[in-house]
Amino acid sequence: MILLAGLALCAQAQEIQETPEIQPDSVLMDSLAIDTLFLDTLSIDSVLMDTIVPIIPFYQLWNDSDLTDIEMRALDWSLQWLDTTDCIAVHDTTTLPDSVYKTRLQALPCVIELPYNDRVRGFILRYVKRSPKQVARMMRMSEYYFPMFEEKLGRYNLPYELKYLPIIESALNPMARSHAGAAGLWQFMPATGKLFGLEINSLVDERMDPIKATEAACRFLSSMYHVYNDWNLVIAAYNCGSGNVNKAIRRAGGKRDFWSIYPFLPLETRNYVPIFIAANYAMNYGQEHGICKAPIEKVMITDTIRTTQRLHLEQVSQSLDISMDELRRLNPQYSRDILPGGSAYTLCLPADKVGPFIDQQDSILAYKADSLINNRRAEIDMAKVTSVSGAYRVNGVTYYTIKNGDSLSSIAKRFHCTVKQLKQWNGLKSDAIRAGKKLKICK
Repeated sequence: MILLAGLALCAQAQEIQETPEIQPDSVLMDSLAIDTLFLDTLSIDSVLMDTIVPIIPFYQLWNDSDLTDIEMRALDWSLQWLDTTDCIAVHDTTTLPDSVYKTRLQALPCVIELPYNDRVRGFILRYVKRSPKQVARMMRMSEYYFPMFEEKLGRYNLPYELKYLPIIESALNPMARSHAGAAGLWQFMPATGKLFGLEINSLVDERMDPIKATEAACRFLSSMYHVYNDWNLVIAAYNCGSGNVNKAIRRAGGKRDFWSIYPFLPLETRNYVPIFIAANYAMNYGQEHGICKAPIEKVMITDTIRTTQRLHLEQVSQSLDISMDELRRLNPQYSRDILPGGSAYTLCLPADKVGPFIDQQDSILAYKADSLINNRRAEIDMAKVTSVSGAYRVNGVTYYTIKNGDSLSSIAKRFHCTVKQLKQWNGLKSDAIRAGKKLKICK
């Protein structure tokens, strides 16, 4: 089965802005409105679904020179889980002459330099010979994600071949999380995501939202190009950060070319650019190696709804008979299954459930509201110290701790009330009181 994880590309579909700046929603909608999913290259607005398998980014899997035997077995196990399609038609396992790989890379219509060397060759073979089934899956998923990537890259005047970065970052899995805390198609760390406009908090993680994460990635890549004016250095900085790239440039005597600073970069980053070049090759020439696109086994037509109401996915699941797993796949940015409300948030649904949601929105919002979304107090009256020693106020009621030597008459005088009132407020039948007990003063 093919995973086109669906998902947040649907869940956060937005109208395309005329400028490449991220803008807040201009209208916060009090009522619900329908947003259609924007997909240029598919004949229908579709989401191709399957079970999501968390993955380790290629650039981590393939730095295997330092891997132990146990880690290598784990790597092979991971690839087994990823290679779940039987799509390979006539997989060519022969190794071609270097001249063929070199000529094919040079023929690609790219702005970014894609040179060929032994390191690049090794990673090309890992794609087309070792992981053909995964390439087949990504070739199919690219039909879903690449049009959106290209639209965003074009708006920022960035090279289209940067769309292959999510291939090596997440294998086009928007649910991917790394051990270091990076997440989403573009594997943003939390601090970087927030810096480039993504909402990341206890309830929402827009790193999982392909559209918003791609917008943030474009802003990041554009800003790095203004620093380095060299795309391979930008790609290196995307992996290890500008600090490590700057350090490598200094150690290389000021040279500003990836292959010149190569020995001074972290091992992971030395492999990162060659893997990027290999990903360009594999995604463009996979068919030349007998790799066909994985088949589509399940197509779901989806639509999105915006709401400012606080909403729990379980309310939708139970009311509209949609499984929680399916809702989570369609809305992966809601990390605790809650749309926070207040601002306009989008909910992705199967298209045939949009009408029922609109018709039943009041009952959906009311379903288990107290236990699911209303379990928070908006305001708390805190205990307040009064001017009388030993007294404090809670919710408009004063409480006084009786001291040795106190009497009801002395306490009444202190709080400007009568003994009769004190006895009524506290259910006392006599004037006897005891030190350490509390009296209510209901004034």
